[in-house]
Amino acid sequence: MAAKQTKKDDKEEASMDPKTARKLFDEGAMLVFLDVPAGTEFGIDYNSWTVGTRFRGVKMIPPGLHFIYYSAISQGSTNVGMRTGFFHYFKQREILVKKWDVRLEDISDYQPTEDEIKQYKCNREKLDSFMGPYPYHSLKQWVSLSTFVSETLMNSLIPDNGKIQSVTELIGDKESRTTEQRAEIRASLPEDATVEQQMPQMHVNPETKIKFTEIPTKHPTNANPEQLTKYNMDSTYSLQTLIESQYEANKLDLLGEMQFAFICFLLGQVYDAFEHWKSLVHLLCSAQEAISTHSDLYNSFITVLYFQLGEIPKDFFIDIVSSNNFLTTCLTEFFQNLEDSSAHEELKSRGRKFKKSLTRKFKWDFDDLECGEYAPQVVMF
Repeated sequence: MAAKQTKKDDKEEASMDPKTARKLFDEGAMLVFLDVPAGTEFGIDYNSWTVGTRFRGVKMIPPGLHFIYYSAISQGSTNVGMRTGFFHYFKQREILVKKWDVRLEDISDYQPTEDEIKQYKCNREKLDSFMGPYPYHSLKQWVSLSTFVSETLMNSLIPDNGKIQSVTELIGDKESRTTEQRAEIRASLPEDATVEQQMPQMHVNPETKIKFTEIPTKHPTNANPEQLTKYNMDSTYSLQTLIESQYEANKLDLLGEMQFAFICFLLGQVYDAFEHWKSLVHLLCSAQEAISTHSDLYNSFITVLYFQLGEIPKDFFIDIVSSNNFLTTCLTEFFQNLEDSSAHEELKSRGRKFKKSLTRKFKWDFDDLECGEYAPQVVMF
């Protein structure tokens, strides 16, 4: 969960060398966020605030990927609405303008004209006192979580509506089916269909779904029993298929998707993103042969996982991650696969250091594994 910030960032800006602060203001990007009600929870990357009446956005944003999110507060109460956010790849000196819609309790469809953008650029100095400074003290922390998420990858994963929503949006058939599709659904109902059966079926609004890559099956369709046993114990076939079909141009984008999913869960509070992150972690940990053939991928995988697990809040994430021994099972398998592989000694050494750091931090025993849901399966024949 993002760290709460109050006056720390203003003090940080004040303590900066004036030349440094001026350069960051001139070169950094700016998010102008208009009409946000006081009391709204607002965050960017690994920091969040409860905004006041003077809030108009964030200044001095470093170029690159950032995640902006917010939760409305019901008037006259402390009830917090669902978390909604969006990713944006800021350019140097860019000014991004968003406007709040009180009726929707969300960002409106407002799109500023080029002339309006020019006016904001000319009035940067006047806006300064209404803008919160980007929290540079946590920039390295954020970069460690988003290293491999390129702008191209970001655009391929974000939902069609551009928003990351913590609550799944369901819609009825009438809102998303064609006339022909609705007729087919009606025709499939029995003559004595109950009222409940005739009610519109609800499903996830396709415009709100994050476009995560589907993980291929574990084995070829024509695999014999011996091969089925091998592929169920070693997910290399599935991983190789995924790389060739989706990430042949840059297999490190696979780690970018893993980071994207982690951010969507940790900061966006999207549980489906956590499930996808788990699937990718399990896929990489159980691909025994791939460790030898894709050493560069696994070298970066250790780094990504090291920083991700370093961000697990003790009071928020640990119980979910540890349920059913998911991570201890996956990582025990990974560490064993790494030792048994023909990967270079440098990679094996990094794996041993990673294992020791996890043992120190979480007290996980990787030598006393109880196999569960993620244990390898043997096909009997």
